[in-house]
Amino acid sequence: MIEELLPDTVAAVAAHGHDTTGHAPLYPEEEALIARAVAKRRREFTAVRSCARRAMEKLGVPPQPVLPGERGAPGWPPGLVGSMTHCDGYCAAALARAADLASIGIDAERDAPLPEGVLDAVALPAEAERLRKLTADGARVHADRLLFSAKESVYKAWFPLTRRWLDFSEADIEFTVHPGDPGGGTFRAALLVPGPRVGDRTLTHFDGRWAARDGLLTTAITIPAPPV
Repeated sequence: MIEELLPDTVAAVAAHGHDTTGHAPLYPEEEALIARAVAKRRREFTAVRSCARRAMEKLGVPPQPVLPGERGAPGWPPGLVGSMTHCDGYCAAALARAADLASIGIDAERDAPLPEGVLDAVALPAEAERLRKLTADGARVHADRLLFSAKESVYKAWFPLTRRWLDFSEADIEFTVHPGDPGGGTFRAALLVPGPRVGDRTLTHFDGRWAARDGLLTTAITIPAPPV
């Protein structure tokens, strides 16, 4: 589903299920990071990096390690931007050339209600009200989980551009539903703090897309690179 939300300039690869059979082995420096990890963490770590390396190959870049950097953000080969995500039974990686995109943020979640109390920590009052309207308008998705996913995608797109933390309360998200398709739409995240500078523009918002199908929901944001 991630692939459907991204432009043609993005190489996206997804994997379903828990089995890592056939996934490329980890590089030694990656292996060292999860030497003591539990089996579930190891599967996720391996599977999403296998997706990332297949995305590199699509872009003609030799596969190489993907190591976490500051605040856990993945470190990409020079000249590439990207994002990774994993949830129960699904993982994906999306990469593009930095000449095409300045940043990417993707997130996948199981389409289920958030645990009690989480929405209060994530949503601004105006967002909570709009989520009720989204559901009333017929969106076929757990709106609270959709908001959480969109905020994750916002942060993943934000951090590589700023190297700064962005709190849940610092982006105000509004969703739309595609006419005739209650399982998909777009969203806009208004930045409530000074936005990143990309080329000669200071961004005030991020635009994204969302989809929900077969028990999974996905969100994605792409930030165009400044013209050369």
